Amino acid sequence: MSLASIILALVTLQRLGELVLAQYNTKNLQARGAIEVGASHYPLIVAVHAAWLITLWVIGRHQPVNLAALAVFVVLQALRVWIIATLGSRWTTRIIVLLGEPLVESGPYRYLAHPNYAVVAAEIAILPLALHLPMTALVFTLLNAVVLFIRIRAESRVLSEATTWPATS
Repeated sequence: MSLASIILALVTLQRLGELVLAQYNTKNLQARGAIEVGASHYPLIVAVHAAWLITLWVIGRHQPVNLAALAVFVVLQALRVWIIATLGSRWTTRIIVLLGEPLVESGPYRYLAHPNYAVVAAEIAILPLALHLPMTALVFTLLNAVVLFIRIRAESRVLSEATTWPATS
């Protein structure tokens, strides 16, 4: 098994684990009265991310690995863990808003409004570059930019309104 295959296997397992955690958190938040916003664009996000990972498996699994780019990707994973830990039970892959709850302003949210999206955008570019696939990095960076534009607009709109909604009991 190549180093690239091992990396892709670890990233795939990580993403699957995150989907399980996100689903668990989503169900718990909704049980507490949270609402989902922007569900119509969620399949587009899933499609882009799935296509990115599938593409890396198809054309990147036997590629040599650029260790410097891989090191950057590992740092991004540490940032990802920091983001997930900061949001705790509020972290999901969907836009889930718990009415009346204050926005998280600790951890990386002290520095950026959407740190998770910054990390994801960097990951989508860096991992293909670590596998010497610059065109894949470019194509998926552009596709991700389109879905993030849609997503961040929807999320920012609802979060700016959500802080004025009454808490649910």
